[in-house]
Amino acid sequence: MGKPKSKNLPDLTYLAQAGAEIAVHVTAPAARNSVLVRDGQLRISVTVVPENGKANDAVQRLLSTAMGVAPSQLQLTRGQTAREKLFVYLGSSRS
Repeated sequence: MGKPKSKNLPDLTYLAQAGAEIAVHVTAPAARNSVLVRDGQLRISVTVVPENGKANDAVQRLLSTAMGVAPSQLQLTRGQTAREKLFVYLGSSRS
């Protein structure tokens, strides 16, 4: 997966609060990479096959781009092998 283009992603900068838990429903592999907020739930689709953590890395990169933060500031805390994942934002709060 190449570097995600932020112009195709929703603005999720409001999620960049220190300690924020971000629940994500993941579809992999998908026809294209996308981030949607539907009925209050964050849905991320990636084209990468879910093997050896590749899809998790792709989801982390896509989510971080939409949030405007570094991928290293997001930690996957639950759902390493499931569609339902929980990320925690480790960075400092944005003002």
